[in-house]
Amino acid sequence: MVEVVCVGATNWDTIAVVDRLPRDDERMQAETVLQAGGGPAATAAVALARLGVPVGFAGVVGADDAGRLAVESLEREGVDVSRVQVRRDVATGQSLVLVCRQTSGRAIVTTSPPPPDGPVDVAGVRWAHADHSGWAAVRDLVGGPVRTSLDGGNPVPGLRLSGLDLYAPTQERLEQVCGVTGPEALVAARAAGAREVVATRGAAGALVLAAGAAVTEVPGFAVEVTSTLGAGDVFHGALLAGLVTGHDLAAATRRAAACAALSCRGVDGRSAIPDAAELDAFLAAHPASPASPATPSCPADPTRG
Repeated sequence: MVEVVCVGATNWDTIAVVDRLPRDDERMQAETVLQAGGGPAATAAVALARLGVPVGFAGVVGADDAGRLAVESLEREGVDVSRVQVRRDVATGQSLVLVCRQTSGRAIVTTSPPPPDGPVDVAGVRWAHADHSGWAAVRDLVGGPVRTSLDGGNPVPGLRLSGLDLYAPTQERLEQVCGVTGPEALVAARAAGAREVVATRGAAGALVLAAGAAVTEVPGFAVEVTSTLGAGDVFHGALLAGLVTGHDLAAATRRAAACAALSCRGVDGRSAIPDAAELDAFLAAHPASPASPATPSCPADPTRG
């Protein structure tokens, strides 16, 4: 019985490592070319599985080699794929990724399959987590017995926050959605109905707004970065893993920031995701500082407990 279902995109990625991003009409020699599974919801599911949480993935693949490889990559990680829909009328999502050795950043060109058809089977599931493409299949669950989480890093069609248990966009996207900046954007998201909010800030960590609390800052972790590909997706999976295993939101966010940082040791988005033992050892070697309020501080919402 899975505890979390991740709903949305799974891709089959072709990744090339280059010294720098090419100019128009330039031919460039790649240092490495490899293929690996990707997609926000699918990579979040892999992070959950690595951290020992029973997890399933719901999404659409085509009846093609890319779809077979994408599903097999999830099965090898122990992700339940019984909710994957294989359709002959679509092609599996694929991405071309250039990883820049100089900056550790990346450029991505991608295609996406349609979202899952109909409601997702959530019998016995504690959490349903969606990326932008899986939101349509999850939004009707909001406010029900299954807790709902949204990776809001990309534009989300039909977004509504009312009743959402966990809203986790990038800080930049949150500010665009809410129309205000800084910690006040998290407070605005809570006023719009999200119960808890985590705004990711890349290497700088995250801002956290737990139910009934003020906005606090969770710092990031310094590691030797090979590529940031998939780090945000890993963060979301690790964040849910922390919550499922009993950590409060700030502690789960700290674990997620560490897990995402460690994943940046790999070229692709998954190979360097730590398991629970490695993550615990890393955190033990990097003791937490006391939680600090964000600046300016934001008062707790007394209407939510």
